[in-house]
Amino acid sequence: MSVVKINAIEVSEGRGPELEKRFEARAREVEQMEGFEGFELLRPNAGETRYFVYTRWESEEAFMSWVNSDAFQRGHAQAAADRGEEPVAHGSHILSFEVVQKVDATK
Repeated sequence: MSVVKINAIEVSEGRGPELEKRFEARAREVEQMEGFEGFELLRPNAGETRYFVYTRWESEEAFMSWVNSDAFQRGHAQAAADRGEEPVAHGSHILSFEVVQKVDATK
């Protein structure tokens, strides 16, 4: 079964729209990676302050290939560009899960 990686991003007060804008303009290289299955950017509400970047992969090896790729470096270049200005985010933590059950909507 798939693995899910969630990057829980602590976003500076009032900087959520900037983070969303950066994700909208992202390099989109992850979509081309072998084993990539999906991406979602989740905006916090109801008492949560962190944004969640949800990605699903066919295996842990596929995810690690992404993390160790040149495409990953290019895709995360904006975070490095934050140096010298007030950063959008001030911390993140990767949560890792194995999918043990999955139900898709029937139409």
